[in-house]
Amino acid sequence: MSTVTTPDGTDIFYVDWGPRDAQPLVFHHGWPLSHEDWDNQLLYFLSKGYRVIAHDRRGHGRSSQPSSGHDMDTFAADVAALTDALGLQGAVHIGHSTGGGEVIRYVAQAKPGRVAKAVIVSAVPPVMIKKDSNPEGSPIEVFDGLRDALAANRAQFYIDVPSGPFYGYNRPGAEPSQGLIDRWWWQGMRGAANAHYECIKAFSETDFTEDLKKIDVPVLVMHGTDDQVVPYPDSAPKSAELLKNSTLKTYEGYPHGMLSVHPDVLNPEILSFIEE
Repeated sequence: MSTVTTPDGTDIFYVDWGPRDAQPLVFHHGWPLSHEDWDNQLLYFLSKGYRVIAHDRRGHGRSSQPSSGHDMDTFAADVAALTDALGLQGAVHIGHSTGGGEVIRYVAQAKPGRVAKAVIVSAVPPVMIKKDSNPEGSPIEVFDGLRDALAANRAQFYIDVPSGPFYGYNRPGAEPSQGLIDRWWWQGMRGAANAHYECIKAFSETDFTEDLKKIDVPVLVMHGTDDQVVPYPDSAPKSAELLKNSTLKTYEGYPHGMLSVHPDVLNPEILSFIEE
């Protein structure tokens, strides 16, 4: 089992497949999932000749379950520890949802030469929560509700989310995949309840505005208009506007988990952006 140990003693699990001399693609999963959420993309880009790397965030998947460090600064520092240990140069960092926030925080402060491009999909930046500087955001009560549901019955909550809003299976005419629902539950329940609880604050309240402004490398911003988890109007267009070199791709009617529902559309577009 491959792990990197961070300065505070947390073991970060990761997979690293493909030629060591190929361009590395680093995948950052969403909440409360793990690197397995990238199965489709890992296999797709591996078949295209890339080196593919995906880790489990602390408190998620097979990584350690510490009592602290469940905040975006520490998540980004953990990624830095991983990229340093692997000596990655010219990598493309690809993040979904909370992982998109992790990508933005990491890339904004990455060492020179480490990052060539970035891709954020259904991502939480610039900031989700409603406040004076973000009046269009979601009220704190929304995130308090997530915390309450997790604390009351995490197992049932982790069935309800993928069965409904995450993949858009609560929409008329949707055809749910029981496999995707079960995989979501399985990934979530392997992680630590404390990490998942505290991560709700990290993904909802972290403001990435200044991080976005600092980034110079090209960034592909992908988002569906029917995202019920990270609403489109308050996320992707604003992030694209703040970035110096962005490409915004909007997908009409696509849900939050569109990477799993529509990989046949999104994977080739990510590949095209990488190869530009």
